[in-house]
Amino acid sequence: MSPTGSVQAIPQGGFGGFGSSSAVSSSTVATATTGSSSAASVSQAAESTSTVACNNSPELCNRNYNNITHMGAHDAAFLRDSSTSFSTSGNQYYNATKALSAGLRLLQAQVHNSNGTLELCHTTCTLLDAGSLESWLADIKTWMDDNANEVVTLLLVNSDDEDASTFGTAFEASGISTYGYTPTSTTGPISTWPTLQTLITANTRLVTFIASITYDSTYPYLLSEFDYVFETAYGVSSLSGYNCTLNRPTTLSSASSAISSGYMGLTNHFTDTAEAFGITIPDVTDIETTNSYATNTTGTLGTQGAQCESEWGTKPTFMLVDFWNVGPSIQTADNLNGITATGRTNVSTAELTSSSSSAGVRRDAKGWCGIAALALGVVAVGNFVWL
Repeated sequence: MSPTGSVQAIPQGGFGGFGSSSAVSSSTVATATTGSSSAASVSQAAESTSTVACNNSPELCNRNYNNITHMGAHDAAFLRDSSTSFSTSGNQYYNATKALSAGLRLLQAQVHNSNGTLELCHTTCTLLDAGSLESWLADIKTWMDDNANEVVTLLLVNSDDEDASTFGTAFEASGISTYGYTPTSTTGPISTWPTLQTLITANTRLVTFIASITYDSTYPYLLSEFDYVFETAYGVSSLSGYNCTLNRPTTLSSASSAISSGYMGLTNHFTDTAEAFGITIPDVTDIETTNSYATNTTGTLGTQGAQCESEWGTKPTFMLVDFWNVGPSIQTADNLNGITATGRTNVSTAELTSSSSSAGVRRDAKGWCGIAALALGVVAVGNFVWL
């Protein structure tokens, strides 16, 4: 059964994941943004002296949700491991609950309607089907049941333009809806979100954004992403291609104006590489550089994080990466948040391959047949990007 009522902070022990996790000093206070009266700067509570951790750090308990960098797994359900024959369509080596245990607090996935069931499918269900949304949510709920002091964010791509009620049915059937957070505004950006401790105490520890969806008061915890969040460009094809320019939603003119209006910034930090049929797949060749927390190297996660913090006057609220364990990516979030984490599970930072002696991954025959069929079946051929 899921916890109900008020939940107080639960002490966490242990050390940060991925070996040594001492954070590089970084500003932990969002710089005030000049401009409109709804400026997005948020109040920074005094640093906690408690040993109780929220999202793996006591220092995060009294911080506003939108004054924290939440590291995220892009296409979290689509794995490149033995379960998919190391399919090159996969974006992650480890599954969603392992990502949560290792410190990530944002999970993104694509959702498709497959014969009346919401499935987690990579571009098409023929290419890579990771199972039903309901089952995936149930696994995340189990993790949240066992980790009552953690706030988790989901970002789902509504690939087939389903209604909120269709998603709401899956959320309620999985039981995870009991944790759903409904913000003070369900139609637009919010300058000041609750602190993590406020969300934890109320046991509304799940924030869910869907791109895109029409708000339904029956499921008020299902939020249309671009009412609250703006993103940088995705589908970057080179390490020099990362920047902090607003890409979506197109209704906003710039990142600075979005932040002034209360939007939270999301950086897409994953590189794609070109293959046959105009297809692009996740780039693993440069992943150690891409996910590095170094701030003085072109194309690294750390460099983009520092650049956006400088340009925006506040750190990114969300960052999405492929192969999250490499780097490790979570170190960039720790540095931006200015914390040394506790209570995480150690996960290898090495790439996973089909054998311990192999330097790469092998093509999955079923996946590539699906790619070929998809490409050849399209009349107006364009580039397919695994979003």
